[in-house]
Amino acid sequence: MPYPHLLAPLTLGSLRLPNHVVMLPMGTEMGTHEGLFTEREIAYYTARAAGGVGLVMTGIAAVSQDYEQINPGLCRVDTDDAIPGLTALAESIHAVGGRVSLQLTAGLGRNINVVDPDRAPISASDNPHYANPDVLCRPLEVEEIRTLVRRFGEAAARAAAAGIDAIDIHGHTGYIVDQFLTPAWNRRTDEYGGSVENRCRFAVEVIQAIKAAAPGLPVSFRLSVDHKFPGGRTTEESQRIAVILAEAGLDFILADDGSYEAMDYVFPPYYLGDGCMVPAAKALKEVVDIPVVACGNLDPDTAEKVLAAGDADIAGVGRGLIADPQWCAKLAEGRREDIRPCIRCNAMCVGNAFFALPLGCAVNAQVGFERERVLTPVETPRHVVVVGGGPAGLEAARVAGERGHRVDLYERDTRLGGVLRPAATPDFKKELHAMIGWWERQIARLPVTVHLGHEIAADSPELADADEIILATGSRPLVPASIPGIDGPNVVGVIDAHEGAPLGQRVVVAGGGLSGADLALELAQGGRDVTVVEAADEIARDLILINRMTLLRDLATAGVRLLTGHTVVAVDADGVQLRTADGEDVRVAADTVVTAFGVLPETTLADQLKAAGRTVRTVGDCVTPAKVGEAINAGYLAGAEV
Repeated sequence: MPYPHLLAPLTLGSLRLPNHVVMLPMGTEMGTHEGLFTEREIAYYTARAAGGVGLVMTGIAAVSQDYEQINPGLCRVDTDDAIPGLTALAESIHAVGGRVSLQLTAGLGRNINVVDPDRAPISASDNPHYANPDVLCRPLEVEEIRTLVRRFGEAAARAAAAGIDAIDIHGHTGYIVDQFLTPAWNRRTDEYGGSVENRCRFAVEVIQAIKAAAPGLPVSFRLSVDHKFPGGRTTEESQRIAVILAEAGLDFILADDGSYEAMDYVFPPYYLGDGCMVPAAKALKEVVDIPVVACGNLDPDTAEKVLAAGDADIAGVGRGLIADPQWCAKLAEGRREDIRPCIRCNAMCVGNAFFALPLGCAVNAQVGFERERVLTPVETPRHVVVVGGGPAGLEAARVAGERGHRVDLYERDTRLGGVLRPAATPDFKKELHAMIGWWERQIARLPVTVHLGHEIAADSPELADADEIILATGSRPLVPASIPGIDGPNVVGVIDAHEGAPLGQRVVVAGGGLSGADLALELAQGGRDVTVVEAADEIARDLILINRMTLLRDLATAGVRLLTGHTVVAVDADGVQLRTADGEDVRVAADTVVTAFGVLPETTLADQLKAAGRTVRTVGDCVTPAKVGEAINAGYLAGAEV
């Protein structure tokens, strides 16, 4: 067996699980406005259970609204109204042979998203609200703490009555249980503050209340081992906490890092690399005897190595199971190469949640539509021509082929991938590159014929007998011809730079969007002297905040000079002439200037075919240049609709 540690059976308390993989708790935003489970959310979780994961762990469910107004839509189990939905969830997951754990929270405390003007947010002490520092939290009184402890027990009893298999306690990332554990936020002088034992008292009482209310259900706790901000909790302090929590009766513990102050560790982007929080699990393994779950960008190979090395007992996979619910089943079937990679972009999973939108996925358009977007074979196969082998075209061709259509895919380059190929050259974007190989393998088994180095024009005979034409012709670089010297011999386009065009030691990247910023980071990490010039007041402002936090930190570490609010006026053999918003002229010496001003949709073929009366579907950047996830999702829909 190629993954003997991951795929070996596992016992957690009273649960016998088929493997050592758990689906980490992640919010879905698929519930009702009142916070109850819906058929849509149940279908999402059930698909992961059917895919063979050992234990499905839900996103947070609030146990109380006694002292804090829970955000609309956040899952709630504070009344018996929750039991029917919980029962439906448990029955659905059990019907496919799975097991489910419900994650419980007392609330967000200083991190709550919406402050109620009629009552102050709560916390362990009078901490400033994270997003509104002028708002002070109200310290919970002792009787209120005890009420919350009872609420955990009541919620656990409801879960047990509904058939839920395990309970997880949300104790990380600076939410309210974590606020009690941490000296930075807990300055109490009563029995719930001071010593590490006192700061753990709330969490210990919660564990004991759950154990008493739901006997036989395994209980876990998710702990931030390193908060990753000055003054936050350190690994050594968390080791002491973990020992106390384990002694209170935990069956297993989830180890991660981060906080709202270091949110990129809560949802680690591709910049942080594989297994970025494994050290947290290893640290807890050193001090506790209960199983420890590792997390943080774990692909199957990294996860197997972590378990084989004894750095953790269980692999926690979150976004990887969003991208491919069959993650575990494919491993067990010896189909590692068929697992759809998670590209760690955070765009439609975490990004959607930030805007209270239902969970989605950049690479898997079926997420959140597990019931509706089922690919069924067509009764009458048609001939589908797809023009463009980038992400939108590849996905359209794959989906149309999955449905049984005969597909011809034409790509003018000699390689598939489109803009993904140059964009994925940095090592920190290797999962993005892996998507190209995934598509190649999937379409190789389908009625899809790939034609490389084959450009299609409006009068090409290849279009003559096409029943459906899907155009995914992408975009073209925007290079302002009004800038003197922009066509000089020392000027290189960002795509050519990514693909290995010769560059000097001193490089100016003209354009600070994601493409330019990622290239700057790659070049600086390779030893070059890099300056990024951006007319706007921010670098990579279209990037999700979490990813941007890491990018900016890495750019600073690599020594990249960022000149925002600067416009390129001219380029010459020795560098670039810039102008600030105030009209000041600035000169930057450079051996090479890389243009990364953005792109424009490539609509020529679409315009010609429409003018000739042909019906076409356009997807991806040739419609509106956007992020890769939007292109892939549009490609899926186009392929599913033909």
